[in-house]
Formats: sequence, structure tokens, C-alpha cells
Amino acid sequence: MKTLNEWLAYCERLHPTVIELGLDRVRAVADRLALRFDGPVITVAGTNGKGSTCAMLEAILLQAGYRTGVYTSPHLVHFEERCRIRGQAIGADELAACLEQVEAARGDVSLTYFEFTTLAILLALARAGLDAVILEVGLGGRLDAVNIIDTDCAVITSIDIDHAELLGDTREKIGFEKAGIMRPGKPAIVSDPVPPQSVLDHAAAIGADLWLLGRDFNYQGNNPQQWAWAGRGRRYSGLGYPTLRGANQLINASGALAALDALRARLPVTAQAVRNGFGMMDLPGRFQVVPGHPVVILDVAHNPHAVAALAQSLDAMGSFLMTHGVFGAMADKDIPAILRHMDPLIDRWYFTDLPTPRAASAQALEAIWRAVTQRAGAAAECFATPMAAFDAAAARVQPTDRIVCFGSFYTVGGVLEHGVPHLESDAPWQHTDR
Repeated sequence: MKTLNEWLAYCERLHPTVIELGLDRVRAVADRLALRFDGPVITVAGTNGKGSTCAMLEAILLQAGYRTGVYTSPHLVHFEERCRIRGQAIGADELAACLEQVEAARGDVSLTYFEFTTLAILLALARAGLDAVILEVGLGGRLDAVNIIDTDCAVITSIDIDHAELLGDTREKIGFEKAGIMRPGKPAIVSDPVPPQSVLDHAAAIGADLWLLGRDFNYQGNNPQQWAWAGRGRRYSGLGYPTLRGANQLINASGALAALDALRARLPVTAQAVRNGFGMMDLPGRFQVVPGHPVVILDVAHNPHAVAALAQSLDAMGSFLMTHGVFGAMADKDIPAILRHMDPLIDRWYFTDLPTPRAASAQALEAIWRAVTQRAGAAAECFATPMAAFDAAAARVQPTDRIVCFGSFYTVGGVLEHGVPHLESDAPWQHTDR
């Protein structure tokens, strides 16, 4: 293997299952690679809001002058998006070289695609001479490959039921898995407004320094122009709203500020860095509103909790003559609940197949929608790809309408891989570079 794509294809073939939870195999290879970080590590887990929280932490620390590294997953278009060093995506050749080193170190240890690539990205970050590293947990927390790294500050965002077959079918069970990223004596930031008791109990059992939203840090966002935040050691007033839109972004921003407050002795940041960071963020696919006539909204909401927030954000946008919905999702999601949340808002559906065996077919999605819809006048079509579905919506849409493309990363990524779609009422629509 020489190219990144060749290495990724090799990683996909290497293990008989997509997911195998557990840390022993990954830790054994990490020890052979002598993985270690000199600067503080912030690990972020949760059901929703992880990517946004990581982006906020990165943006503020970059504005404060720190050399940052970030690992997030999955990606939208290019695999290299999963690793950012000093604000830039890692180069394909550099990542391929790290994958080669993992292969040399693993010997006869079997690794899944996620474990193999996680080790390669951790190796790249460890060698980059960074001041701070931000790691997003891929699945759960306790048994996720990212958890081989002892964090200096754990952040747990919203907790809801997702991946129930692996993490449990209640918030209490899932909360216990998320809480596994906490470490004794280290700050543990919980930005879920109503965290499961299992999270609180685990923090107490191991002696983590628990920070709770509403007790140890708070925010006020009643003013439409600005908001305020207060923690144990810092206060900020007159903050501009994060450039990331959406109903829950102040909660995510509050958790990010609490983490920086907890680490202020090692990573001090100025109020100006906070303001600039929130004002200069960019995270595609998180309630990404593309201006034009009509408007396009792209969102990777793919579970009921995230879709409820999406519906709330769409409702707050004001009135549109029609809303066209492009949707594709994995078969293991609670699709009926997702469609019930969006049913009152979507006038015409464009269901799409996705390029993975895990996905529900467009025809299956349409059948579920027909079973749950309360909209007698709504309509639906099925398509083979997200781009074909989006093209059909763009061909039918009027200037006073909007298109909402949401669901799996494959759905949004399938549109964004051609560039950001800009629609204009008086011209054929076109993609532009991201």
C-alpha cells in the first residue's frame, strides 16, 4: 500500500466486524508505538454536540495562539477531515505513513478499521509538537479506542438513546458508557442539562472533579444579540453568538468554556480569544444554512434527539411556502421517531439510498414515512444517491421554498462532496468549493 485510499481499503478488509468494543488490543499496539502527549488532552463524548464542542474548543485555542490538534469522526467528504493539526486537515501522505507505522507495530494483533485509523491519527497528533489535543469519542466512551488516552479534562455533551444495541437501551446505561472517559482527580464537564444519575455516580465513585451545567457553570441567552457565561473561575458577558447555528449550540458553547475554565492554569485564554473563536468557527453539516433563493440547510442530525433540535431550529427560521426534505439514514436508527419529528415541517420528501450496507434503502424509508405521516397532502420520491435526490429537489424548488438535507453523514457528505450547493431563483443552481 502506498496511497491513503489503498491503506484505508486495506484497513476495511482486515477485521471481520466493523465494531469490536474493548481496549486491550488497541492499548497493546499503542504501547508499541509509545504514544504520549506533552500538552493537555481534552476528550469529548456524548450522543450529540461532540463535533460542535470540539470545533469551539479548537477555534478558541487557535485564537489564543496555541498549537492544537483535533481528532473527530466520522468525516463528511474526505477522510483527512478527521485529523486537524493547527487548524488544517492532515495531508494524505502523512496519514498514510502513520498507517504504515501502525501496521508495522501491530504484529498479529487484529484491529478494526476504526481502531487502526484511530491509532494512526493519534500517532500523527503525538508527533506534531502540540500545545493541546482535542479527541472526540467515536462510540460510547468506556470501551472506545480513543479512551486508551488518559484525558486531562473530560467533556460529556448531551446524552440520548443511540447505538442501543452496543451501549444499552436507556439513558442510564448509555450515560455509564460515556462516563468512562472520566479520570480520577481530573475535571469532568457535563453539559447535558439533565444528566443520567449513572454519570454522577461514576464521577463520585472514581473521584473526578465534576462540573455540572446549572451548578458549576451557567449561561444566559435571553438577549437576541449577545449572551453571557459564568463558571468557577471566569465570567464572560456580551459574547456574540457562535457562528454555528442551531437550538443547542449555547449548551455546547457553555461546556467548551467550562473545559477551558477548568484548564486555565495550563491553557489560559483571553476574553478576546473567546470572542474571536466563537465568531470565526466553521463546521460543515451542523445546521449549515447556505444563503440563496431558495435557502438550503445541511445537517447531520441522525437520531431523534438531534432531529428534534433540527426541527426546533427550522421552526425558528420563519415561514416558507414549502420545505423539501432530502433524507437518508442507517437502518439501525429510530427512523419512525425521526420522521415523526420532521413530519409537520416537510412538504415533499426525497428519500435516498446510501453507499453502505448499514443504510436503510430509500424504499424502506418511504414505507416507514407512509406508516407514520399525518400529512395527507405531502409527497415522496426515492433516489439512488443523495446527489440525485438533491438535484430533484433543486429542479422543483421555488424561490420562497427551502431544502433541508439531513440524516447520515453519508447523506450530507454525498451532497457536499460536489461542493456547497448554492441555489438562485433566476439561474441554474450550482455547487461552489467549500
